[in-house]
Amino acid sequence: MIAPPSPFRVVTALVRGYAPRVLQVRGWVCAALFVLPVVISYGIMALLRFKAPHFQGSHDEQMVLKLFHQILAQLAMPILVLVAAPAGIREDLEQRTLPLVLSRPVPVWMLPFSKGLLWFGWGAVWIIVAVTALLGLGLDTADLPLMILGLLLIYWAELGFMTFMGLIFKRGTLWGALVLLLWDPLVRIFPGRLQRFTFIHYLENIVGSRGSSGGVSQLLAQTQISTLWPIAALVLLLFGLLCWAAAGWKLHHTPIGLAGADAEG
Repeated sequence: MIAPPSPFRVVTALVRGYAPRVLQVRGWVCAALFVLPVVISYGIMALLRFKAPHFQGSHDEQMVLKLFHQILAQLAMPILVLVAAPAGIREDLEQRTLPLVLSRPVPVWMLPFSKGLLWFGWGAVWIIVAVTALLGLGLDTADLPLMILGLLLIYWAELGFMTFMGLIFKRGTLWGALVLLLWDPLVRIFPGRLQRFTFIHYLENIVGSRGSSGGVSQLLAQTQISTLWPIAALVLLLFGLLCWAAAGWKLHHTPIGLAGADAEG
């Protein structure tokens, strides 16, 4: 009997085998989701300076914060996760290719994390590129490390969460979208305890700023609670690990022969 390879060998083999996938259309869509908003902002800034030569960009810092929080964190990030997560183990379930992956002895519980790690790495590259490019729009260099850390951790946690949702529910992408695009942005009007059940709360406490805006949400706003940034970072890291572990447990207990039929629903 052939002994299953170590978890490290499984991760290495799957990352190498599936690496060309990130260079296909889905991978470049993921890259564009983070890079395009920054590129467009550069274009707007150049246009403003062209039309008003004396424009000094006194509001650059505020613009950068809004771009970071409202566009990158609250819009581009959830869409990135919704695009990247189904490319992991869920794709094998829907296309009924998982039995082919299991034709060789592997620890089944490592498969979701192994495929997800590839997409996390690819997305992380473009997150770093996009946030670093904010320096040219007026971002303070001192804020750069925590902004990158915050986005990487929220991506890690949300990608693990969406992978788990995809294995638990037949419509996991839909339920995940409701959480990321509807529930999470309501952090402003949540009482203190509920704020801790949103990803945005921890991101803002890591970064130390928030892209607040006027409107109805401000009228209904609750007092925003604070979490020390190392604790916020640890929460996102551990929550991501928990989701990846739960996804592995779920797949390990899924009848693989029925997985394709279950995925159709």
